[in-house]
Amino acid sequence: MPAAPHDVSRHYEQTGLLARILAALAEAGLDPDHLTIDDLAPVDEFHSRRRLATEELARLLAPGAADRVIDIGSGIGGPSRYLAQTYGCRVSGVDLTPEFVAVASALTERVGLSERVDFRQGSALDLPFPDAAFDCAWSQNVAMNIADRPRYYAEMHRVLRPGGRLAIQDVAQGPGGALHFPVMWADRPEISFLRTPEDTRAMLEAAGFRVEAWVDNSEASMAEAAAERAKATPGARPVLGIHVVVGPSFREKLRNMQRCMEENRTRLINAVLVKP
Repeated sequence: MPAAPHDVSRHYEQTGLLARILAALAEAGLDPDHLTIDDLAPVDEFHSRRRLATEELARLLAPGAADRVIDIGSGIGGPSRYLAQTYGCRVSGVDLTPEFVAVASALTERVGLSERVDFRQGSALDLPFPDAAFDCAWSQNVAMNIADRPRYYAEMHRVLRPGGRLAIQDVAQGPGGALHFPVMWADRPEISFLRTPEDTRAMLEAAGFRVEAWVDNSEASMAEAAAERAKATPGARPVLGIHVVVGPSFREKLRNMQRCMEENRTRLINAVLVKP
């Protein structure tokens, strides 16, 4: 039986997340009352390849300053803030987890972007916006928790205007077999719903999208992870990092994700699509 939405939300929910982030920022020598999006990047880019992935995908999408963008599965808001500050666009984030929405809003206020970025709690399967409300849609590392992919892609299509563009980054199922759990998006198989790159593309096209760009970043991701490990001091951990968000299980989840990628159990896909 597919997991209920509250099961997915519970996986990410953590009490006291904002306080933990602010404490880590202070420990790193930053002023929590005077922050920039770059200060927050080590903790708020909660997806594969982190800020680098956001930069690359944003260049593919290239939203204009007049565009309205929806960030579906916005987490604690790093990519939303990056898009708004870098491209001047207006961004609305939607996330299933109430605490992520609260933290995203608080951090956005602290970097002075509340007039251009807002967040609300909601499901990717029932987006709280009218038809054709957005010029661009954005979603990073979200589909892995969604069983009903056709409805997910249909909702993306619905809220985009004709000619609107969608940018996604997703972990896909590779040919190497079942995953090693836990991973970042799931402690157990019941809330993980990977599809192959081929199935993903076919479902997006069936939803009415036309593929503009399709990039497999798996090898790049593995090379970057190997370079990070080579530079790291054994046993050391930086004060700032996504471990602040993930919690004590971070190391095990990271090891399993790296192993899954190396064993070709997962692939990392970037794509930009158009609603004709």
